[in-house]
Amino acid sequence: MGRRRGRRAFLHAVSAGLGVGVARRLSADDGPPPVYPRATDGDRRSEPKWEEQVTVTVGVDRGDLVGRDEKVLQAAIDSIAGKGGGTVRILPGTFTLRNAVFVRSGIRLVGSGPESVITKRESVRVDLADDADWFDQEISLAEAAGLQVGDGVVLQAKHPDHGGQIVIKRTLVARSGNRFKVDRGLRDNLWLVGKPTCVTLFPLLAGERVANVTIENLTLDGNGGNNENLNGNHGGCIFLQDCTGFTIRGVTARNYNGDGISFQVCHDVVVENCHCHDNTDLGLHPGSGSQRPRIIDNRLDRNDQGLFWCWGVRHGLAERNRLEGNRSYGMSIGHRDTDNVIRGNEITNSGKVGLLFRDESRGNEVWANSNRVENNRILDSGGDDGIGIDVRGRTRDVVLVGNSIRESRGPANRIGIRIGERVGALQMADNRIDGYAKPIADGRGAAAPGGVR
Repeated sequence: MGRRRGRRAFLHAVSAGLGVGVARRLSADDGPPPVYPRATDGDRRSEPKWEEQVTVTVGVDRGDLVGRDEKVLQAAIDSIAGKGGGTVRILPGTFTLRNAVFVRSGIRLVGSGPESVITKRESVRVDLADDADWFDQEISLAEAAGLQVGDGVVLQAKHPDHGGQIVIKRTLVARSGNRFKVDRGLRDNLWLVGKPTCVTLFPLLAGERVANVTIENLTLDGNGGNNENLNGNHGGCIFLQDCTGFTIRGVTARNYNGDGISFQVCHDVVVENCHCHDNTDLGLHPGSGSQRPRIIDNRLDRNDQGLFWCWGVRHGLAERNRLEGNRSYGMSIGHRDTDNVIRGNEITNSGKVGLLFRDESRGNEVWANSNRVENNRILDSGGDDGIGIDVRGRTRDVVLVGNSIRESRGPANRIGIRIGERVGALQMADNRIDGYAKPIADGRGAAAPGGVR
């Protein structure tokens, strides 16, 4: 009996190991493509490249559907989604939105580059006139000037118990005077004691719990000078929540009073050849819990932060991106962002720090551990006390190899690489650091910092 049990355990272990090996091989990005791709129900990975698909064109004065706002774009997307997927082609023109355009699974949304512009009207904020409970599906406003049925809105208030901010995104779907029905129940209390308001804010393109979508060759303009701020956990030129299998390619995301592109708890998102610039907050925001993002060949310019790795972003790749003139940090990585590769990027003229490893004080083992930073070029970071790479907190097991960290404006009080006193194991090799008052400032008291040439 013992021998048979031992043999069963051995076979189980072998089969489990083989299963893991096969899964890893099949999921590898560099695995061989199928020799004879064939459409199989539910399988997008091996889908053939069809010469022709169902396509709807949308334009401001010509196309299968004609219009200038979110209604015509949404109608085209819904039509294609109802047929099982295909392409919505946006012809040249400017589309001005009163609500987000919601993408659906299996859609390819393709514009005409700089000539296909999606923007939004100016935001309007009004006070609520009456309490609304979490189970209600309507709100009463002090006035309704500038609002109409179909508008996308954000309802905000202070929580009556702990004072935290309540943020509820909804669409106005019916109206009687200053009373509006919203598309879904509130699920939080909007009581007058918390000074609740309604403001016409929304992402330009939004996706929630959808998969296998491509967005490409579009210009998204947030009209930031005429809109209030919407936090990147809720909005952006593109905002995705709980999605998988997105490709965002050749998109310009600009002038949003918030983030350029933000995705939260989204897996296998590819962002490539995009230009995120002049956004108030983050240029590109791979958000909390997002696994395996691939951020390649993008330009992230003149945002507050260029690329912000949020919480728990793992197994990601940021490669060959150019981050220039971002007001605070060129790139920032922190809370449980582990096992990522940052390679071959150019980070220049950052306002404070070129690459920041944040100090996270919440919980245990919450730092950006086990990341690899290689062959990046970091130039002219911060003011007189600027820092090329700043490693803070208890970050550990980070590899810094082959990076060029340069300062062309004079040494002043600038530091090439600063290492905090609590930082753990840090491997450095073949980094070139030039023009700084201190090439390396190691708060751990290391006698002879290595990895510099």
